[in-house]
Amino acid sequence: MPFDKEKDKIVKEWKSEETGLVITINQYNEGEPKVQIGPRMVMKKDGTESQRRAGRLTMEDVMWLYDVIDEIKDELGNMVGPG
Repeated sequence: MPFDKEKDKIVKEWKSEETGLVITINQYNEGEPKVQIGPRMVMKKDGTESQRRAGRLTMEDVMWLYDVIDEIKDELGNMVGPG
């Protein structure tokens, strides 16, 4: 069965204002919710946002992830249960 973009949804999203790194909890159709790291949103010179792959994480990215990881874990845990 081919990928259907309509069935792929973002359940929850966090974005670092400092680095543009985005972390989401995604769910495809009725499948298990999963965490995705990236993309990275960057501001272009014309004032519009553009997506780039997350690539390697900087210290700022890691510190921000450290700050939000418990919230991400709790959200994901509420969706999939203990385990």
